[in-house]
Amino acid sequence: MSFKVALSRRFQFPNALLGARSMSSWWKTVEPAPKDPILGVTEAFLADQSPAKVNVGVGAYRDDNGKPVVLDCVREAERRIAGNLNMEYLPMGGSIKMVEETLKLAYGDDSEFIKDGRIAAVQALSGTGACRLFADFQKRFKPDSQIYIPVPTWSNHHNIWRDAHVPERTYHYYHPETKGLDFASLMDDIKNAPNGSFFLLHACAHNPTGVDPTEEQWKEISYQFKVKGHFPFFDMAYQGFASGDPERDAKSIRIFLNDGHHIGIAQSYAKNMGLYGQRVGCLSVLCEDTKQAVAVKSQLQQIARPMYSNPPLHGALVVSIILSDPELKSLWLKEVKVMADRIIGMRTALRENLEKLSSLSWEHVTKQIGMFCYSGMTPEQVDRLTKEYHIYMTRNGRISMAGVTTGNVEYLAKAIHEVTK
Repeated sequence: MSFKVALSRRFQFPNALLGARSMSSWWKTVEPAPKDPILGVTEAFLADQSPAKVNVGVGAYRDDNGKPVVLDCVREAERRIAGNLNMEYLPMGGSIKMVEETLKLAYGDDSEFIKDGRIAAVQALSGTGACRLFADFQKRFKPDSQIYIPVPTWSNHHNIWRDAHVPERTYHYYHPETKGLDFASLMDDIKNAPNGSFFLLHACAHNPTGVDPTEEQWKEISYQFKVKGHFPFFDMAYQGFASGDPERDAKSIRIFLNDGHHIGIAQSYAKNMGLYGQRVGCLSVLCEDTKQAVAVKSQLQQIARPMYSNPPLHGALVVSIILSDPELKSLWLKEVKVMADRIIGMRTALRENLEKLSSLSWEHVTKQIGMFCYSGMTPEQVDRLTKEYHIYMTRNGRISMAGVTTGNVEYLAKAIHEVTK
């Protein structure tokens, strides 16, 4: 080996070490992310070895044995898909058939807005993806706007608009003392917000409180939105799952449509079809005319392109088959009512068991609607439930009624009584 080559190798070695040290430090400033307040509940539940453990944390439907459910209408749709399957890309806007059927659920089968082509709509990655698409659209075309979000709300709403760089404001919604709607404060906040503000509204089965405005209150809210020129964006994650009737659960939206509002809607089939892992949803924006709708849809697709290019196929096929087949749609309507009725029944059972043990009023358990019961328990009381009784829920006291069964409702009531007496 020549002296020149040896010298070259000698000085390359330290440089290689320097490069390795440099590369190893690229991510040294990264801290572990905080656990998700909802999904972290299930992680803790799975790690618990107690045979008495109960999970009433995550919002996923279970039967009365605590088991996940695949609807019969979904099984039949899957059977049909298996016999005629391809794996081609969907367009950027997703399944045209699925979107068409989804719009009918929200706007009505005979909607003039659908017939006139005034709705810009795209398939989205469930409700979360629909909200995020809209948040990015809002930021791009109304860059100086803000979003008004109810207190409380689904925790991911904050993350979605934050990451889209849309400033967040809040409005009153829940009244802790009455465990109901703080309607007066809500109306004051609507009136005091700058004209033309964006508001996030829960169409039905408010998450996490289960507290919805009455029909008359929705009419007053709609009227005040009209006066102020606000834009209502509805998150409708539970259509059909609240009352058991999709038409009834769309009442808030229909009121706003009848009053002439331009609106946006995020829809999801996670809950009402049990398609949690398929991530099937839709974002729609009602526009002035067809020309505007075409432009808005093109921009929504443009936003989706660098995110995920085009949405997934399989869940969209399931939804489009069910909703476009009269027999399967009828079966779905029956099955979604069965799910809603079981939850309503568990509300009654939980309240009855609590009131056998306590002089406190638990009326709010049955007055609230949908998957969640906002119990009124403090974080400290929830911590006791977990530590002493192996009962898991989010620390804000939200109970997923889907996790309550005839087999655990008495145990759950006794534990709640012990930590609240």
